[in-house]
Amino acid sequence: MSESPLVIHGRSSSHFTRVVTMFASELGLPWTLEVAPRLLSHDPADFAGHPALKLPTLLTPSGPVFGAENICRKLVALAGRAGDATLVLPEQVNDDLARNAQELIWVAMSAQVSARLLKASEGAPAPYLLKTQAGLQGALTWLDTRLDEVLAALPAPRQVSVLEVTLLCLIDHLRFFPSFPLDPYPRLNRFADVEGQRASAQRTVFRFDPRPPKDPR
Repeated sequence: MSESPLVIHGRSSSHFTRVVTMFASELGLPWTLEVAPRLLSHDPADFAGHPALKLPTLLTPSGPVFGAENICRKLVALAGRAGDATLVLPEQVNDDLARNAQELIWVAMSAQVSARLLKASEGAPAPYLLKTQAGLQGALTWLDTRLDEVLAALPAPRQVSVLEVTLLCLIDHLRFFPSFPLDPYPRLNRFADVEGQRASAQRTVFRFDPRPPKDPR
């Protein structure tokens, strides 16, 4: 593997991007962030060619790799650790409770983005916004109630799992962009406090990237 840093296209304030940068850090892979310039753009070029206008994208010599989960798989391969059982990807989880938890984490991450955009836009359809917020709250309640069982169901021993990284990024992002109080979820808060001490988490804390210079054209 080349020692050149991997180029990840995304934003330091994006929880989907942080999943990737944190996973790369766990694997000891050098990386650099190429900041997406305009989140509301309709131009795929502003998303490193992602046709669905989403973050993040991993830029490789053989072409782009779209999406956080997909990129995590690619990072494991680039690190030369394919088949390493201590790196728990979603397909290595066989317990239905843990699989359900991972699905709800992805759903909650997407719901948080939608809720923020809908809340910020004028004339947003109130029923859809309310349903999105209710779904996010329902996912968090389910995860908080079953967190101990979910973690116990993950393969062990492990260095890191996609489930734990995504859950930390979700909770930390809700703290970074408060949508509603997190006090009702004590287990999730304790989990984030502990996992947030990882070196990879400390390196990738949420922040706002400097605004890119305006295109003079």
